[in-house]
This record gives sequence, structure tokens and C-alpha cells, in this order.
Amino acid sequence: MSMQNLKLKLKNRQLRKDRIRSVVSGTAERPRLSVYISNTHVSAQIIDDTAHATLVAVSTVGNKKATGTMTEKATWVGAEVAKKAVAKKITKVSFDRGGRKYHGRVKALAEAARQNGLEF
Repeated sequence: MSMQNLKLKLKNRQLRKDRIRSVVSGTAERPRLSVYISNTHVSAQIIDDTAHATLVAVSTVGNKKATGTMTEKATWVGAEVAKKAVAKKITKVSFDRGGRKYHGRVKALAEAARQNGLEF
């Protein structure tokens, strides 16, 4: 992939991310579930944008329990973030996929979160 194509790809992802964030916002009643996926790690946060506070955060960085393929890591993160959220009495969230398609790893994370008690 040439450098020009890579820059275009990153620019398009940022445009999608900005477009999504202009609509999706977290409130105290319905915080935002933000997903970030790098080449090697997966992280998710539940954020109250009105208070500018992160309520729950889970990541595979430095975690020995998260092993396997990236899809398996995403499933683990989705389950853990849902368990922590339910423990803090958070059941409804807005899903922020971060400019990525709802497919593969993002879908695995979302389905695992739904199975463990989150609604979105």
C-alpha cells in the first residue's frame, strides 16, 4: 500500500469517526460505549460526556487473561466492560464504534457486551 493510499484511508476513517461523534454523545442516563482497536490490542470505555468522566474502562494492554485471536480479545473486552458497567448500575449505553464498520471485532465486542447485560 502506497503512502498516499494509507493517508487517504486514515483520513476517511477520521471523517467517519467525526461524523459518528457529531450524533453519538454520552449522558448521565445513557453514557457512551467507546471502542478502540489497534493492531494488537482492544480497549473499551464507558464515558459520560456531560461530566467529562470515564465511568468504566477495560483494555487488553498488560492483561494476562486476554489471549487468543483479536476477535477473542474483543469478545473478552466486551464481556468485561459489561460486567463492570452492570456492577456500577449502568445498563443502557450509546455505542460508538469509532469510525469502524460494525463487523468482525467490533461486532464481537458489541454482542459480548449485550450478552452480559448492556442495552444499546
